Amino acid sequence: MSFSFSLTGADLTTERLVLTHWSTDELSAVLDGRRLAHWAEDYPAEGDRGIAGFISEHPECLRQTYGQRLIVERETGLVVGAIGLFWPPSDRSIEIGYGIVPSRRGRGYATEATRALAGFVLTEPGVDTVYANVELSNPASVRVLEKAGLRRVGADAETVRYVGTAAGLTAA
Repeated sequence: MSFSFSLTGADLTTERLVLTHWSTDELSAVLDGRRLAHWAEDYPAEGDRGIAGFISEHPECLRQTYGQRLIVERETGLVVGAIGLFWPPSDRSIEIGYGIVPSRRGRGYATEATRALAGFVLTEPGVDTVYANVELSNPASVRVLEKAGLRRVGADAETVRYVGTAAGLTAA
């Protein structure tokens, strides 16, 4: 599986996905509980509603090159999840988060999207590291980060932290 990406306008395109910015209509639909025709049958998931709430409180996310994006399956054109960076970076490091709807899990989409967005933001002059904190009770998310090329750097009783650098993602 290829983890390369290309930038087309504001969208990131991978082998099987397009990572695109939320439109105001998509944001309103998630917040209002409306269904749009280009959504997978189980989109939005709980995490997507949380991200929509975050974006509504931080509308600049809709205008940022780096920010929150929808994950669109290229084959079907359906929105199957969301991924985002919590901009701006702090100490040259930025947090990434993602979610795929249950009907599309197990296909490597989260790994593909994470690797593409992390690789993209690591080309930004002010960013050296991408990180994610994941609950130990979520082994699937742990595996996503490992497969995307991030490495475990620390843990407490409930969470583990993974970090990625441009060199680490290239080596994965």
